[in-house]
Amino acid sequence: MKKRIIWLSLALVAGQAGHGFAQGASDALRYSRLQIGGPARSLGIGGANVAVGADFGNLTSNPAGLGMYQKSELHFTPGFGLGQSDAGIEGNASGAQNTTKNSFHVGSGGLVFTTRRPDGDQSTNWRGGAFALGFTRLADFNAASRYGGLLTDRSVNGRTVSGDNQSYLASLRGTAGQGYFDDLREQGNSGNYTSADGLAYGAYLTSIVRGRRSGADSAIVSRVRRGPIGQSEAVTTRGSMSQLDLGYGASYRDRLYVGVGFGILSSNYRSVREFTETENDPTTHLTSFTLRDENFTTGNGFNARLGLIYRATDALRLGASVQSPTFMKFSERFTSSITTDFSAQGTDIVAVSLPTGPVGITSVEALPNDYAYRLTTPFRANGGVAYTIGKLGFISGDVEYVDYGQARLNNDDQDANGDNYSFSVENEDIKARYKNTVNLRVGAEGRFDVFRVRVGYARYGTPYVEDNSNERGQNFYTGGLGIRQGNFFIDAAAVYSTLNQVYTPYTLANELQPVIKVNNTRFTTSLTAGITF
Repeated sequence: MKKRIIWLSLALVAGQAGHGFAQGASDALRYSRLQIGGPARSLGIGGANVAVGADFGNLTSNPAGLGMYQKSELHFTPGFGLGQSDAGIEGNASGAQNTTKNSFHVGSGGLVFTTRRPDGDQSTNWRGGAFALGFTRLADFNAASRYGGLLTDRSVNGRTVSGDNQSYLASLRGTAGQGYFDDLREQGNSGNYTSADGLAYGAYLTSIVRGRRSGADSAIVSRVRRGPIGQSEAVTTRGSMSQLDLGYGASYRDRLYVGVGFGILSSNYRSVREFTETENDPTTHLTSFTLRDENFTTGNGFNARLGLIYRATDALRLGASVQSPTFMKFSERFTSSITTDFSAQGTDIVAVSLPTGPVGITSVEALPNDYAYRLTTPFRANGGVAYTIGKLGFISGDVEYVDYGQARLNNDDQDANGDNYSFSVENEDIKARYKNTVNLRVGAEGRFDVFRVRVGYARYGTPYVEDNSNERGQNFYTGGLGIRQGNFFIDAAAVYSTLNQVYTPYTLANELQPVIKVNNTRFTTSLTAGITF
């Protein structure tokens, strides 16, 4: 694994982020935390289909439901998502900003081949089965957020802390030692920047002040500013995670249904982050600086699942399924840069002089980092119940168990830049930060001749250990309509989701870094068209 620079937090999550390195807990959570998906029928009932059966969404939730199909089926589901984020610095309501991000996508598509013995054929108790091949979108990474505000003086334990002691530059302190300082100078002289501190040094945001001894009491000195510091950040993410599934479900005496499935995942994720600090005092030499990082990650993996549904009575069905951990491999490219703006009229206010920055706008960029790593996401278990109300419809409910603290990062043995990095620190952080949780889903479908009306709700619990109030769970409010006419069907669904996130753009020794809160909402519409044969 090749080390990478991280200017800002890699995902909008609570916890520490700064100029650290390596894949972290936020990466593990991103690919472990799924959303409800599938055709419009599944979406309309809030994804509560573990015990429903004869629904294409069973391919990813409970393949035993495939055994309840009476006819073969072909369908396709496009969708459109409208996302909105309100972000702001905690305690600074005036800096909150609203951002939107839209996307078109394919939510689901697939084919079911059904075989069924005639009712008069009593040669075996296995009455039929269905093989399914399909595609399902599991997670949507499309989002955008933006905030801005002032870092002003704060009173902490009776002591006034100025805005400049809360800024990003206050985090640039470095590590003592002759080798460390020689490395910074080498990066600056060659222009080959490989660390966050090296970039800051090359951009004239910091300098090395030598002590009497050879490097032992040297220090990194950053530029000091007066009064409030303007701060803003824009974050844009794109991409998705999808799964291609093969599954088979069989019916035993039309009472017990069993199924097995195998999934092949593919993921693409891209994030662009720009963090800016500006001066309110025009007499300072440094006017502003912008940190920009860009991350492009692609990955693939696989998992397997088993399931069963038991028809306790003609109306009552009980379902259960388990999914193995998902084993994934990722390739990533990470780039980072700093752009500074120095004024010819301004002066520095610091006890030790720093080199004069070049007047105007200057950019320095780190060498790109290309590397690979592996991730194992948690085991999942589902239980469900469905009750059919004659020909009027049904109601259903699901419970899902996931332990996000069980995710594990590993070195990729085939990475050409590999250094046998153990990921022990990152994996301990995952265990300390995340916990097990329960996801709940409920739904109902009403049948009115050829028409269908659906409603649902899902609550996905918070994965964070410290989130005792469960404020960072996910909510999904769903509804849908459908029509069945002969061998043709069409379904429409709408999903409104909410997710609250908290993160810090950097960390400080005095723990006075700003805390950013983001309230995300997303409205997604999906349309499924299909035929039976």
